[in-house]
Amino acid sequence: MDKRIFSSQPLPFISPEPAAPQVFDDPAKAVDALKALYKRNTDFLIDAFDAMTKGVTPGTRFRAFYPQVSIETSSFGLIDSRLSYGHVTSPGVYATTITRPELFRYYLRQQLDLLMKNHGIKVTVSESTTPIPLHFAFGEGASVDAPVAELQDVQLRDLFDTPDLNTTDDEIANGNYEPEPGEPQPLAPFTAQRIDYSLARLSHYTATSARHFQNFVLFTNYQFYVDEFCRWAREQMAAGGNGYTEFVEPGNLITHAGERNPSEGGPPRLPQMPAYHLKKKGHAGITMVNIGVGPSNAKTITDHIAVLRPHAWLMLGHCAGLRNSQRLGDYVLAHAYMREDHVLDDDLPVWVPIPALSEVQLALEDAVEEVTGLQGYELKRIMRTGTVATIDNRNWELRDQRGPVKRLSQARAIALDMESATIAANGFRFRVPYGTLLCVSDKPLHGELKLPGMATAFYKTQVSQHLQIGIRAVQKLAEMPQEKLHSRKLRSFFETAFQ
Repeated sequence: MDKRIFSSQPLPFISPEPAAPQVFDDPAKAVDALKALYKRNTDFLIDAFDAMTKGVTPGTRFRAFYPQVSIETSSFGLIDSRLSYGHVTSPGVYATTITRPELFRYYLRQQLDLLMKNHGIKVTVSESTTPIPLHFAFGEGASVDAPVAELQDVQLRDLFDTPDLNTTDDEIANGNYEPEPGEPQPLAPFTAQRIDYSLARLSHYTATSARHFQNFVLFTNYQFYVDEFCRWAREQMAAGGNGYTEFVEPGNLITHAGERNPSEGGPPRLPQMPAYHLKKKGHAGITMVNIGVGPSNAKTITDHIAVLRPHAWLMLGHCAGLRNSQRLGDYVLAHAYMREDHVLDDDLPVWVPIPALSEVQLALEDAVEEVTGLQGYELKRIMRTGTVATIDNRNWELRDQRGPVKRLSQARAIALDMESATIAANGFRFRVPYGTLLCVSDKPLHGELKLPGMATAFYKTQVSQHLQIGIRAVQKLAEMPQEKLHSRKLRSFFETAFQ
């Protein structure tokens, strides 16, 4: 190995030879350089770890660093004010650490290309000063699990860098990050170690690799929707794909276009929040995740999917209808959210309004019209637009109703669930376009409770149509120019250049 010794620790460090900074005016070549540097440094750590598992006892520690990309501009660029990303707000030096550049190659090329064009600058690829934790060097591969388990934690900490939660946070995305004097401004909303943490969590929670996630995400809180999505996705594969290339299920089971059954992956595994991916080139397909019930799950999964920088996520689920004029099976298109879920209060105070995004709202309304065949005033018969309240207590009906019902009435709420406002709020927080289309499955304020027999009949008749509306909506969003979809409503006063 090429070696670099650090003597400032109890044991000296061995690292790869320092990589000289490289300057590029071609985004593809810059991404290739990031890939090469990342591979060199992670291979170094993996080789060192493999030597240890074979009985080699070193007298040194091993350290390698994340690559980084940086820019410097001395003037304000002439930026089209309609663009919400792809430019910096003021002259200066900007940088971000990079992980898994192969996974993010489409995203990185696009972001760097915009910066180069908007500011007339070149980008620099170099090594950062942030060490790569050993666990993350292996990516999502299971090969690290057993060997790491055989070593004592103290050995790992003595010989390798391990994940450091003190430097893994959402300060940049939350708008709380203040660089030290002389430190570059952040170029992206997430650092490399924060991304690596989420990629590992995604694999754990969904039982699918992060590389399978698509840029358009459907969340649901019922397995019925997943069953229908799987049925429809297999139909697409059997018919040759219809533009989709693969269908991936938990366990990374892969059915290729033209096939009827999985030919790769396994064994299947159902985790806490299983994910299913109908893939297109460039991550342009659809991912569906069954997040289960509750705002905690909704926050957890969106915290992690956000690092993949999707183009939109939508909630398709069931809700309690709060108005007597609603019927079971009616749709609710959320245009405002009443947040009583509490899981995001520390990150996004409840006084922050969560605006409806016109591009998403129109796509959902148009999709309802297309799938149901209803238009104009007739469409209003089955769909209402209004405020959705999200709470953290599934058995809210058992409480004294005077307080909750009064608040719901004051907010003009028309529906209540346990996930929608959380998903929308985290979309707002992480600059991911969001939307909600719910289906009324019970009316507890009017004596129509969700009982087993009634629910079963409802699911059989309504799930397929609701899912097809969601699929059509994300297809419409996918046809939209990205600069139109990523609304300026989601950008704060001082933003990172990366979308």
